[in-house]
Amino acid sequence: MTVHDLPAFFTVHRFETIGSSNDEAKRRAEDGAPEGTLIWAGEQTEGRGRRGRSWSSPPGNLYLSVVLRPAVAMSAAAQLGFVCAIALGEAVAALIPDGARRIRYKWPNDLLVDGAKISGILLEAGPLRVSDDGGHGPSFLVAGIGVNIASAPADTPYRATPLTAAGAAGLTPESLLQRFAVRFEAGYRVWCDEGFARVRGSWLAAGHEAGDKLRIRIAENEVVDGRFVDLDPDGALLLDLASGERRRISAGDVAMIAA
Repeated sequence: MTVHDLPAFFTVHRFETIGSSNDEAKRRAEDGAPEGTLIWAGEQTEGRGRRGRSWSSPPGNLYLSVVLRPAVAMSAAAQLGFVCAIALGEAVAALIPDGARRIRYKWPNDLLVDGAKISGILLEAGPLRVSDDGGHGPSFLVAGIGVNIASAPADTPYRATPLTAAGAAGLTPESLLQRFAVRFEAGYRVWCDEGFARVRGSWLAAGHEAGDKLRIRIAENEVVDGRFVDLDPDGALLLDLASGERRRISAGDVAMIAA
């Protein structure tokens, strides 16, 4: 397979089968690969998601990882997940009937169609570097993305669906990659040049609504229920608890609870 018309920002390396596209991207990043290096796999034998979970990666879906080198503090690195989710949401919205209405974002970076998950995003950071002004940031970031096109796993904590079931007739991994790449480069440049404000606004337009009941698993033995309030300016989740406390949460797994 080949890819045509991707922005010049990307250099694509295609694998029919690979262990993990993120592992390959990190290896190349550590060897000095430039920003925009993109690993595209037909299938993964050792794909993984957040918190070390395995990620089912059969042929027919899209699996990619891209090397990025933004000049950001480590505390801002997680914002890249929102950039990825929005770019993917914009690409998918144009491919399914009434897509803009059916797509929602689930904090921090999941994309849902009709309430079911269609993608996974895994961010991994390289070693810290010291900038000229004395700040600390990652030497590189790798954004790994898997999208359910032809199939979706059945044994997931959150219901998943493939895009073909959502009405994306004739969709291929190549065509989705092309659409995503264009939107991602544009969103990434906005984030690098302007910060998180515009990204935050785009996410909130299709993310959780004020008052939505959420359950956050922060750790294996810590679960918090509350109502969505907002994203703070850094992308952390603001949640109102039944106790009246307002909680700021920077990492966790979200489930939505019926009102």
